[in-house]
Amino acid sequence: MAVLAAGALLQGLAQAQDAGEARARKIIGGSCFLCHGSDGESASEVFPRLAAQNAEYIAKQLENFKSGKRKSTAMASMVENLSAEDMAALGRFYASRPAHHEAARDAPLAEVGRYIYHQGNRFSGVPACSTCHGKEGAGSDSLPRLAGQHAAYLENQLKLFSKRERTNDNAVMHTVVEKMTALEMAAVAEYLSGK
Repeated sequence: MAVLAAGALLQGLAQAQDAGEARARKIIGGSCFLCHGSDGESASEVFPRLAAQNAEYIAKQLENFKSGKRKSTAMASMVENLSAEDMAALGRFYASRPAHHEAARDAPLAEVGRYIYHQGNRFSGVPACSTCHGKEGAGSDSLPRLAGQHAAYLENQLKLFSKRERTNDNAVMHTVVEKMTALEMAAVAEYLSGK
């Protein structure tokens, strides 16, 4: 009897997962793919890669775009009709896609970024990024995966944090980036793009 109940539970979970993926694919096919690609592999450095991003983080960002906590005229219209279930389904779908891997374009700059990411800069007080985002740049439920992201996108986000134009996330980022130079931002972004 217990085996039958367990089998029914597993079958129900699989059906729910299939329904969630179908829901996500329908939403992605309607608009998301235009900027982020059908599997979250954005080809343009303007738009983030969502493949392998943390599911909870994606859902939170979508909710923040919808509520206006995170500003984006393009994203505001894309998320206005999404429910919390839609956002969660999108997060799970993109999290299940394989991560992007390609070598950094500027190896010497990436090497500087590697040092800052893992060691920080004790002379200026910049802490090691790996303290929060992890040794491999995978982030967590509440922090983004940075590994494999477009360098230009990451650098732009750091600049938005430094100008306090991005305020929806961890306030710690404001404290960190206000100490970073433009070179350090570019170097960290370049390093992470090749992880």
